Amino acid sequence: MAVALGIGAVPVPLSTVVQVVVRRLGVEGLGVEGLDVSLLDDQIVWQLRMPRVLGAAAIGASLACCGAVLQALTRNDLADPYLLGISSGAAVGAVTVIVLGVSVVGLVGSAAVAAAGFVGALAALVLVLVLAAGPGGSLSPGRTVLAGVATAQVCAAYTSMVVIMAGDADAARRVLGWTLGSVAGLRWGTALSVSVVAVVSTLLFMTMAGQLDALAFGESSARSLGIEVDRLRWLLMVVTALVTACLVAFSGAIGFVGLVVPHVVRFVTGPQHRLLLPLAALLGAVLLVWADTLARSWVSGQEIPIGVVTAIVGAPFFAYLLRRTPAAA
Repeated sequence: MAVALGIGAVPVPLSTVVQVVVRRLGVEGLGVEGLDVSLLDDQIVWQLRMPRVLGAAAIGASLACCGAVLQALTRNDLADPYLLGISSGAAVGAVTVIVLGVSVVGLVGSAAVAAAGFVGALAALVLVLVLAAGPGGSLSPGRTVLAGVATAQVCAAYTSMVVIMAGDADAARRVLGWTLGSVAGLRWGTALSVSVVAVVSTLLFMTMAGQLDALAFGESSARSLGIEVDRLRWLLMVVTALVTACLVAFSGAIGFVGLVVPHVVRFVTGPQHRLLLPLAALLGAVLLVWADTLARSWVSGQEIPIGVVTAIVGAPFFAYLLRRTPAAA
């Protein structure tokens, strides 16, 4: 993380990064108090880069954990947090504000877009759960996946229609940038918010690691162990969707992290969620921090969307899974 803080349009030496962090945290006795730190370096490291690095780590950790949980719930290797149509619903809210100019009470600019994105994500979640709920309120993985795909298609159609009919090139560019994801707008307040969401959701998922392990062997096995499968599935579906909605509202849609990271960790640790979840959170955090670092330093004088970087990593892996899944089924 310290190395990532020094990389960007204005490089900052690692020793200066350490000095800024130590001074800001008020840590004494580390032997670096004598180093000189300019006001510019302090602002770049602490005010601009630290919040986005912290936020990127939290978002990456949350997306990876949500992906691992959804893959266990649906028993589908291709499941990730956006399978439920949450990001598409959030895009509907964002487009409604950016292109149609619908106002959100008390909010302007990016805050209004984030609020509208959160509302859109929740609306998509409700629609998916209503469509997926079977007789007696049961929530089957197959119906949930299909409901998510249908909701995502409807939302994508609305987004495309509004952008095309508006004919506003600047609005279309802003919508495209939002749908590709970015953590450039994160500041201390939003970074701390997503960090709290990441810590709380990860701890909650870890308390249910044993139940997720049992569910991986099938519903019958889980029920024989006394697990209320329908209740567990409803609870975790709602939690993962709410977490995803929060993340999308602040960062836009960042794909492939929830898909790729759990599989990479599974290759090393096996399927036990007691190890899978914390290591997936750690790897997801590292992946998104470095994806963001690459996004803001790859092209001189220009920042590319972080979703482009994660797609470059995730798309080949997604293709590999597509080819592997039929053979394993």
